[in-house]
Amino acid sequence: MTTVDERTGPPRFRDQTVAFGELGAGRNIEIPSASPVNYHQVISKPAEMPRITIDGKLFMPASGQRASAGKLPLVMIVPGSLGVAPSHVAHAETLTCAGFATFVLDNFGARGVTSTVANQTQFSFAASAYDVLAAWKVLAALPGIDASRIGAQGHSRGGSAVLTAATRRFADAVIGPGPGLQGVLAAYPWSGHQFRDPGVGATAVRVLMGDADEWCSPMQVQAHCQAIRLAGGDVTMRLVAGAHHSFDRGTAITDVADASVSPAAPTAYIADDGALIHPTRDAPDPALTDRDLMVHALKAGYGRKGAKIGSRDGEAELFRADMLAFWERVLGKPA
Repeated sequence: MTTVDERTGPPRFRDQTVAFGELGAGRNIEIPSASPVNYHQVISKPAEMPRITIDGKLFMPASGQRASAGKLPLVMIVPGSLGVAPSHVAHAETLTCAGFATFVLDNFGARGVTSTVANQTQFSFAASAYDVLAAWKVLAALPGIDASRIGAQGHSRGGSAVLTAATRRFADAVIGPGPGLQGVLAAYPWSGHQFRDPGVGATAVRVLMGDADEWCSPMQVQAHCQAIRLAGGDVTMRLVAGAHHSFDRGTAITDVADASVSPAAPTAYIADDGALIHPTRDAPDPALTDRDLMVHALKAGYGRKGAKIGSRDGEAELFRADMLAFWERVLGKPA
C-alpha cells in the first residue's frame, strides 16, 4: 500500500513519504543533470549545457529477495507531462514487490514545473532524455544494483525520453559507447523527434500504445519502431484496440481540456550531430529548438486543444501483465 503525507498544496515528490507496506519508504536520490536547449547541445556542445540537480525515489525489495538475488536489476520509471502520478508509483510498487529495485524519476520538481500538458516547451525533450541517462550513471554506481541490468520505463513524454536515451547517437554522447540501458518500455510515447540513425545497439525496446490515442500518433510510433528494427534493433510494439492515452491509469476516461496536442504534425528528424531538421527543409539547423517546431505545427494547422486520457475495464491489468513479462524477459526474474 502507498502512503503519502498530507500537506497543504502539492508538495514536490521528494518531500512526500511514499511507502510500499512492509518494504518501507522510498529513499531520495539526487541526480546531477543538465537542461540542454536541444539535442545538438548535448552531442556537439555539452560544455554549454546549463547544469541542474534533479531527484527521485529509490525503492528496494524485501531483504529476503535481496539476499537470494545478489545484485539487483533495477527499473527506472519516467513520468509524462503531468509529472509523477499515482499510476507511476503503483507500477513501481508492482515491480518492487516482484523483486526489482525501482527508481521513480522526478525531472519536473527541480525545474519548478508541475505540468507540461499545455506547454511542452518549458524544458526540452533533449533534457528529458538527458535526465534518464544522468540517472542511469548514478544508479549504476549504487551498491546492490547490477549496472548491467538497468531498464527504463517511460510514459508519454517519458516514453519519448527513454526511446531517445536508448538511441546510441544520443547515449554515446552522454555515457560513452558500450554501456547503457538493457531495455526500455515506452508507454504511448511521442515520436515527433527521431534520429536519422535510430540504432539502439543491444537495448531491447517494447512499446505499448492504444490505437485511439489522441495525444500521439500510433502510425508515427509504428514507423519509429520499424526504423529501429531496420537498423538491427530488438523492438516490439503492442497496439491495444480502442485504448486511449494513459490507458494504464486505472481511472475513468476524461478529456483534458487544456492539453495542446498535434499528433498529425510531420516528424522532425535529427542529424548525427544532434541538429534538428525542420520538416519543410533539407538541411540540419543547430539553432532549431522544440519551440520552433511546435510554433510551425500550430501555424500549419496541426495543433488543437483537448485530448482524452484514462482506462477502460481491464486495460490497466493488461498493461501491468505486459510490463512484468517484459522486464522479467529482459532483466531476468529477480526472485
